[in-house]
Amino acid sequence: MGDGTTGGTRSLAELIGRRGVFGGFPGADPALLTEAAAELAELGFGTVWLGHSTVEEAAPVVAAVGGITVGTAIQSIWRHGAADTAARFAELEAAHPGRFVLGLGVSHPQMVTGYRRPLASMSGYLDELDSAGRPVPAGRRVLAALGPRMLGLAAERAAGALPYLVTSAQVAAARETLGTGPVLAPELGVVLETDPERARALAREALSFYLGLTNYTDNWLRGGFTAEDLSGGGSDRLVDALFAWGDEDRIRARVDEFRAAGADHIAFQLVGGAAEGGLPREGWRRLAALTAAEG
Repeated sequence: MGDGTTGGTRSLAELIGRRGVFGGFPGADPALLTEAAAELAELGFGTVWLGHSTVEEAAPVVAAVGGITVGTAIQSIWRHGAADTAARFAELEAAHPGRFVLGLGVSHPQMVTGYRRPLASMSGYLDELDSAGRPVPAGRRVLAALGPRMLGLAAERAAGALPYLVTSAQVAAARETLGTGPVLAPELGVVLETDPERARALAREALSFYLGLTNYTDNWLRGGFTAEDLSGGGSDRLVDALFAWGDEDRIRARVDEFRAAGADHIAFQLVGGAAEGGLPREGWRRLAALTAAEG
C-alpha cells in the first residue's frame, strides 16, 4: 500500500511538498496562525505538522489555513480509537478535501498506561482504519516509525514514515528499509545560532524530555551512540548529529545530508529564538531563505 497515492489526483509527496514546518504552536492566535500559514505557503513550505495533536485538534487549523497541508505529528493510537479517528478524518476530508494528513504513532511506555506490543497494536489500529465505514486511505497516513519493523509496517500499510529526532545515517537506514516508493519525511531540529555553546544549550533544552523515553534512547543506541552519549543532557556528538545549528552554510550542509540520505520531505522544527504571537515567523523566513534552493 505504501505507494503514496492519496485516492485523488495528487500523491502524498505532492501534497506535502519537500519542506514543512513542525511545531505545537501552543497559544497561537488563530488569526495570526491563518496569516502565518499563508506566508509559509508563499515561502515554499508545503505542510504544517502539528506536534502531539489529534484529528480533532487539527480540524480548526485546517479550516483556518488555506493553501497549505496540515498533518498530525503525531496522533497517539492510544488517545483516540480507530473508529472515531476514521469518522473524524472523513468529516474533515469532506469539508476540506486533500488538505489533511494523518500522522500516527505508538507513543512511549513512559507516557501510556497499559502500553503493550507496539507493532501489533499499530497493525491492529490500521486494520480498524481500513475496515471503518469510511476508511482512512493508506495514502493519507504516515507512521512515526523509528525501528526497522515499524518502518516495514509504514511501507506496507501507510504512505510512508515521519521519524523524529534521527540522524542522517538513520535517515539512510530508514530509506533502505522503506524502499523507493513510500515517502520519507524526517523531522530536523534547527537552531539558528552560530555560537556553539549557546546553540548546544538550546538543543539540549529541547532534547531533555526525550532522553527519558526508551523508544528514542533505544533507537540512538541502535544507531551507534553509547550510554555515555545519552547522559548529562546528551553529548556534543549526539546533539550535533540530531540538530542543525550554526551559520547558513553549516545548516545547508545538514539539510543536504538528509536529502542525500533519502529524505523526500523535511519537517523543520525551529529550536529557540523569538516568537511572534507564539509563532517563530522571523525564524521561518530565515529558514526559507537558506533552504530556498530546495524548492
